[in-house]
Amino acid sequence: MALRLVQVNFRARDDLALGRFWADALGWRVSSEGPGVTNVEPPGLVLPDPAAVCVDVVTVPDPETVKYRAHLDLATSSLAHKAHLVARLKALGATSANIGQGDVPWTVLADPEGNVFCVLEPRAIYADTGPIAAVVVSCADPRAMARFWNTAMDWTLHEVTDDFARLRSAAGVGPYLEFVRVADITVWTRVHLDLRPYPHDDHAAEVARLRTLGAMDADIGQGDVSWVVLSDPEGNEFCVLTPG
Repeated sequence: MALRLVQVNFRARDDLALGRFWADALGWRVSSEGPGVTNVEPPGLVLPDPAAVCVDVVTVPDPETVKYRAHLDLATSSLAHKAHLVARLKALGATSANIGQGDVPWTVLADPEGNVFCVLEPRAIYADTGPIAAVVVSCADPRAMARFWNTAMDWTLHEVTDDFARLRSAAGVGPYLEFVRVADITVWTRVHLDLRPYPHDDHAAEVARLRTLGAMDADIGQGDVSWVVLSDPEGNEFCVLTPG
């Protein structure tokens, strides 16, 4: 049994508008599984695809105040590419953001609904990830997060220290999942992770396994749905979708 990270979920005031922004930003396409949900996916996606971590944008009545606990890092291949991408993102509606980063080689932006993300300078480690270099989560204890998430998923742990942990698909493709230690941890609000079992795996058994690892049931007003909402040992909500 195993789980894989399949998408990053954004709660939004307007799923279609925010979905179109991220589709244009990443060079992907939009689709919809129903009213109030916009899926942002690479063209020609066939699941399960270990290289694909998609973006799912869901309209909610009153999105919480933005907290910057989880964000996307975008990859670039050269300084010219970085400058061009930043300019293009601003033309699409992104704005400059200051989260106390100081003088750094990457650029911090916010999407049209205020979700912060970073455009990285060229880094060799992200040369083959696709447009999303990493999904980054601020945390209190990267080692504890690495233990939980490395066991929860079938991804490979590449690096872990007191300040940082990095995982990636066992196939060695797609973006990384990174945990960075910060002093001031906020609650997880507008962004969460969605995991999915492989086809023919047992959804209930996977959920039970996560609970034995320390995951807790979470209620975000989801009602009667086919997926299960849990939280990790630091209280980060995530969803376990049905197999597929």
